[in-house]
Amino acid sequence: MDLHLDLADAAGRSLRVRLEDALREAIRSGRLPSGTRLPPTRSLCVELGVSRGVVVDAYAQLAAEGYLHTRRGGGTTVAAMVALNHAPLAGATPTPLVRHDMSPFRPALSRFPRTAWSSALTRVLRTVPDERLAYPDPAGVPELRITLAAYLGRVRGVRADPEQIVVTNGLRQGIDLLWAALAANGARRIAAEDPGWRGIGETASAAGLEVVALPVDGDGLIAERLEHEDVDAVAIAPAHQYPTGAVLSPPRRAALLAWAQQRDALIVEDDYDAEYRYDRQPIGSLQGLAPERVVYGGSASKTLAPAVRLGWLALPRHLVQPIADRQRVCGGMPAPLGQLALADLIERGELDRHLRRQRRRYHRQRDELLAAITAKLPEVTVHGAAAGLYVVLHLPDGLSERAVLNAARSRGIALEGIGTDYPAVVVGYANLTDAAVEPAVAALAASITQAEAAQRPSG
Repeated sequence: MDLHLDLADAAGRSLRVRLEDALREAIRSGRLPSGTRLPPTRSLCVELGVSRGVVVDAYAQLAAEGYLHTRRGGGTTVAAMVALNHAPLAGATPTPLVRHDMSPFRPALSRFPRTAWSSALTRVLRTVPDERLAYPDPAGVPELRITLAAYLGRVRGVRADPEQIVVTNGLRQGIDLLWAALAANGARRIAAEDPGWRGIGETASAAGLEVVALPVDGDGLIAERLEHEDVDAVAIAPAHQYPTGAVLSPPRRAALLAWAQQRDALIVEDDYDAEYRYDRQPIGSLQGLAPERVVYGGSASKTLAPAVRLGWLALPRHLVQPIADRQRVCGGMPAPLGQLALADLIERGELDRHLRRQRRRYHRQRDELLAAITAKLPEVTVHGAAAGLYVVLHLPDGLSERAVLNAARSRGIALEGIGTDYPAVVVGYANLTDAAVEPAVAALAASITQAEAAQRPSG
């Protein structure tokens, strides 16, 4: 392919730098869209009349910056996370250019098991009877509900029959359905972790529920605060709290379950990334201790990819029909073919194999990130369990979290803040390649330095 790269001579700029600039501009402008496969280095060097080393170095630099994705045996492509600088649709908010993807919300998108997923879909399409192509059961296809009940029991200690599983279009939609069902049954107030996943508060408010914020510390939700609140349910991520990274301590787990029993209340357990624990086995689910007091929620968003759009709730029996009915009325049931493909993937052990590979990879990436942070950011402290897809960096005293986030985003870094009085940033590592870790941390260190300089009194 002809890339139409302009390598016009310029004083003081090497051929490699000119090639980097030309490729970078072609990507930014949208002329080379995300996913475009670039020519092999041997082909491009011949086309441009330059040495192969110039092309190899340029590709390596742009891969480190996040513009390109290189894969052994798979060639070099324009990275999917790069936002184009073409004119947005009318009324759309422009998406900032991402050079360093340190978002804590996304798994390694380039590691999605495409071959296994494609094979599962092919098997489903080859074998599914014609009548199964009609509208699905609003609670989910039987095959996936049966498979999930067994899988969740095996890996998370969930105690639920297949009839207690409702499959949804991701966990957020499942939580939305749950709040609506509770509100229709008379619920008025729920408690949620603060700080916590904003999806909990947003969906509860949309259902007309009042949200009571409860604080979190190093041992998770401060459960004793519930004794002073009149709430119908509490939402919690006990295995790995977002964004603090805390794990709910055993005494607080016991206190929370006792509270639910005494108050006839409901616990909503968000088990969003419990598959990723690197220093020990993850603790089992709360739901396994009290199946009729706990709603267990999970999804494929962190294990596979958000685009799969499959989540699930393991429910107390009295909630199954109201939530299935609401999903039928809303018409948001996930596609049956995708449900059947996920069931096939789990049954054949492909999901287990994928997770084993991802755990090894994420563990290594986390170690590399921590080493780079120690070298380049000795003034920050790292908090949270050795789990999930991110680490929490507590910033130096007096430094504005917002100032750091603004400086980071101006440098093309995607990351999140915590939004508390004690400033911190949440740094993901799933989409950082080995070569990209050091440049990303260097850019973050420069952002912190920039924020500190902006806060320093003038004169």
